[in-house]
Amino acid sequence: AKRARAHGGTIVFIDEIHRFNKAQQDAILPHVERGDIIFIGATTENPSFEVNSALLSRSRVFVLASLSPDEIGVVVDRALADPERGLAGAAVLEPDARAKLIALADGDARSALNALELAFELASARVARAPVISAKDVEEAMQRRALRYDRAGDEHYDLISAFIKTVRDSDPDGAVYWLARMLEAGEDPMFVARRLVILAAEDIGLGDPQALPIATAAHYATHAIGMPEAMLPLVEATLYLARAKKSNSGLRAYAAAKAAIEETGTLPVPLHLRNAPTGLMKQLGYGKDYQYAHDFDDAKVEQQHLPDELKGRTFFEP
Repeated sequence: AKRARAHGGTIVFIDEIHRFNKAQQDAILPHVERGDIIFIGATTENPSFEVNSALLSRSRVFVLASLSPDEIGVVVDRALADPERGLAGAAVLEPDARAKLIALADGDARSALNALELAFELASARVARAPVISAKDVEEAMQRRALRYDRAGDEHYDLISAFIKTVRDSDPDGAVYWLARMLEAGEDPMFVARRLVILAAEDIGLGDPQALPIATAAHYATHAIGMPEAMLPLVEATLYLARAKKSNSGLRAYAAAKAAIEETGTLPVPLHLRNAPTGLMKQLGYGKDYQYAHDFDDAKVEQQHLPDELKGRTFFEP
């Protein structure tokens, strides 16, 4: 260990550190603390959740962003010209093909290089010497835009968060964009449908009581028909919810009632509101003096409906 520190330390690089369990990560910790090793870990997951807090606290976190279009362009140009690891000038990449390759790579250099190699093979099948790579070759090589998405990772939660907040903010354009981002990247449509049902009840509620039935219908339709046609009921429900009047009065009322329960405990039900199926219960006063709502105009009755300790308390505010 002393020799390692004297010569700058032994570098230990662990790719996909999130695949190590807690015990395995703990085994690294004492060596990091003593300075026996210079630890470098790489992960595509959020280290706050996937790396032990003790190891994380002794490390510096560097967030690696996707490459810019200009940077992808540099990678592509180098690959075209590199005589050892690239195409060594053996092919010509048309300007529109270069632009399409950069756009479809979506910041992923590996995707760009793999597509360039395959596009070169496609072009070489037509012309053996100095093939010209066209935009069509690039499209066939990539098949579809390589959207970065992990249905169990940060992108999954970031996109659904953006989707929900945009619908809540009544922005139909933003809402349909985030919906498309998720579905085109392969998100489970039933996950989106469930979130729409929750959103309709939580953020629209009594502002538009039709929102919940529409979201529920979209959930059923998504389950019944599946993708790709399930996109239709999902986008319809998304746009309706984005344009609907918003109200979270139900959520706030429940939160207030819950807080009252935590404050006062399980208070007894007032006698006049209790059920009285037996003679003994009637003798004990169960149901006595209860006023039946339909005996009154508009079925409204002014009688106490809360325990005595909460009499007069207001939970619901429109």
